[in-house]
Amino acid sequence: MNTLTRLLTGGAGLAVAVGGLLAPASLASASTPTCGNADLTASYRHSDDGAGHSYGWIVLRNTSGHTCSTGGFGGISYVGDGNGTQIGAAAVRVGGAAKTYVLVPGQRLRSQVDEVTALNYPRKTCRRRHVDGFRIYVPNSTLSQYVVHPTTGCRNHHVKLIHHKPYRRP
Repeated sequence: MNTLTRLLTGGAGLAVAVGGLLAPASLASASTPTCGNADLTASYRHSDDGAGHSYGWIVLRNTSGHTCSTGGFGGISYVGDGNGTQIGAAAVRVGGAAKTYVLVPGQRLRSQVDEVTALNYPRKTCRRRHVDGFRIYVPNSTLSQYVVHPTTGCRNHHVKLIHHKPYRRP
C-alpha cells in the first residue's frame, strides 16, 4: 500500500491537510464536519460595473482552527435603516449545480453576485431605499453575518435586484 492510499484510507481529513491534497468531496465530507457560521467569515469584493449592473463576489473564508466542509448556496439580502431591516427581496439563486468543498483553515470559496441597479426601475415601482450592507447566510446555517456594502435597493419585494451563483473555489 503506498503512502497516498494509506492517507486516503486512514481518514480523508488527513488527506486534505497533508501536502495540499484534495480528496473527493464524497470521501472527505463523510469524516469532515460541516462548516458553521462561526467557522466562516464573509466578505464582499466588487469586480465590475456595466449596463445597469454591478458585479462582485461574496467570499467565505475558513477562519476556524479546523478543516470543515461547505458549499452550494447560502442566502443574501440587502439590509438597512441602521438596524438590519431587510430591504427588498432576498437574492435569486442562479447557475449550476451545488457542490461540497472541504476547506482547511484559511481556504475560501466565493459566490458570484450580480446586482441590478435600482435606478433601472421606476421610482414608484421600486420604492428606493438606502442599503447599509448585505445579510449573508453561509450554506446550511440559520445564523447570519453582516457585510458593509452601501448602495440603493428597492423596498418592493417583487423587484429582484440580487442574483448569485453557488459557492465555488476561486
